[in-house]
Amino acid sequence: MNETSAMTTSTKTKPSVGEAEVVREYVPIDDQQIHGVTFDGEHVWFARNDELVAFDPEAGKVVRRLSVPNAIGGTAYDGKHIYQLAKGEILVVQPSDGRIVRKLPAPAKGEDSGMAYADGYLWVGHHRAAKIHKVDAKTGEVVKTLSSDRFVTGVSCVDGALWHGVAFDGKPSELRRIASDGTVEETLTVPVEGISGVESTAEGSFWCGGEKGRLRLVRRKTKH
Repeated sequence: MNETSAMTTSTKTKPSVGEAEVVREYVPIDDQQIHGVTFDGEHVWFARNDELVAFDPEAGKVVRRLSVPNAIGGTAYDGKHIYQLAKGEILVVQPSDGRIVRKLPAPAKGEDSGMAYADGYLWVGHHRAAKIHKVDAKTGEVVKTLSSDRFVTGVSCVDGALWHGVAFDGKPSELRRIASDGTVEETLTVPVEGISGVESTAEGSFWCGGEKGRLRLVRRKTKH
């Protein structure tokens, strides 16, 4: 059964509001737009048009480029395979050689944006419709839908909590942490022009795709 929840702030509990800062910034290849972003614990993977790229942040260099036709926004990793949005489909990709293992229907039928994997499910952003769909990673069935009040870009799951980016709608870029019913629990303003893909690290930071080929490591700004 499909459930729909509104991503609205509770009248009882206001969301925590903070700021994020850019720790590191790279342009791994050129100024071509970076779309989906994920992290396998060692390499940052990101999608550009028709390819998946593995970037080693410690060495500061690209270590692998895989041809993946129609690869656009939305990239996720389940510990074994990479899930990649590609014009109305979710491709399950072998990261060693780019082989497409299987395909699933994308919930927004080509208007999908960010994507994250957690506990057998994919969380898939629906950019201009301002929604996030919870999708069964085996069947492609949409089991839940959350609604936002801003464009949804990258999506990430952190210790059971869902985060997503908002950007490119004429307002400041943000990272938002939301509850299981879609209620906004925390917002972090990010001082950048745009956020495309989003993926968390084990240390609580985020890898974020950005404008003009930029890849950034972003973290919550600490108070002194």
